[in-house]
Amino acid sequence: MGEGTASFNSEAEAAQGAMKMVEMITGYWVTQILRATAELSLADHVAAGATTAEEIAEHEGSDPATTYRLLRAASSVGLFDDAGDHRFGLTAMGGLLRKDVPGSLREMAMVQGAPFHWQSWGAFPDAVREGTTQMHAALGLPEGSTAFDYFGRHPEEGALFASSMANATDLVIHDVIAALDLDGVSVAVDVGGSTGALVQALLKKHQDLKGVVLDMPHVVDSAVEAAGEAGVLDRFSAVAGDFFKEVPAADLYLLKMVLHDWSDEQCLTILRNCRASANPGARAAVVESVVGKVGESNFGALLDMNMLAATHGQERDLDEYDALYAQSGWRRVATKPTRSPQIIQELEAI
Repeated sequence: MGEGTASFNSEAEAAQGAMKMVEMITGYWVTQILRATAELSLADHVAAGATTAEEIAEHEGSDPATTYRLLRAASSVGLFDDAGDHRFGLTAMGGLLRKDVPGSLREMAMVQGAPFHWQSWGAFPDAVREGTTQMHAALGLPEGSTAFDYFGRHPEEGALFASSMANATDLVIHDVIAALDLDGVSVAVDVGGSTGALVQALLKKHQDLKGVVLDMPHVVDSAVEAAGEAGVLDRFSAVAGDFFKEVPAADLYLLKMVLHDWSDEQCLTILRNCRASANPGARAAVVESVVGKVGESNFGALLDMNMLAATHGQERDLDEYDALYAQSGWRRVATKPTRSPQIIQELEAI
């Protein structure tokens, strides 16, 4: 064996390792099982009392035999359980694929197996060779195209992606609200905040706070509608703009899963624009998955590969984030975990 090469200690360990490798190799099977389960609303049907494949197939217009096979496969990964007589019961985990329930991950399950992510990952080895995403080649787009260009051409998938980001926000929103100290904060701006779920949640908790979401023009109406539904419209505004050009003035900037979409230079532009508009004593909260130590189980490192496959961005470790902050007029003063892979980085203006 060469230096640094390990081997299994026994035949049993070798067999166990081989089966673990097979599970990883075939992991994409589970992605599409989850996507189909979500698209066919299996969890909702079972929850509503349609517990056989035949009953579900009648509602969905699907084939009863293959619907049963999908239910059986979904049960094997913990989404349903055996209720006897070819009937299925919904597990707590399977309930996460229901529509419009607290904590739902339905749209996330659907979008990860949809063409944008699925086809972009098909070109992943070329992205490593070339040093940048090959998403454009995989999807038939001009070189230099972004995810947002693709979603502009495919609005239904774009809407699904936006909903999946709301799913991701739901995973962290309560932890972020609990962690942030808003003493001295009168105005908070949710930079690239889509429909403004995070800042609207802060508005619910802090009655004297005013909130702004900055995003692309086609998002504004949805943000206003969401604020109305949340009952905070009187203290909320949605600004159509470009964070590469200008950011509204604020005491607190919220950057949730924004910086990882962009290159270092683009991140510096966003951060510098926030700093240029910041009120005296302003702070910022960056919510991202952070890459951990090499060799440790690390969602951030895996997510970084998704960013390489499908975007021009990347995940970063704390040293890399600190380098960006130092060049853009910010300083990290606290780092707080959440119950999700996301980490809250609190910044102060310098």
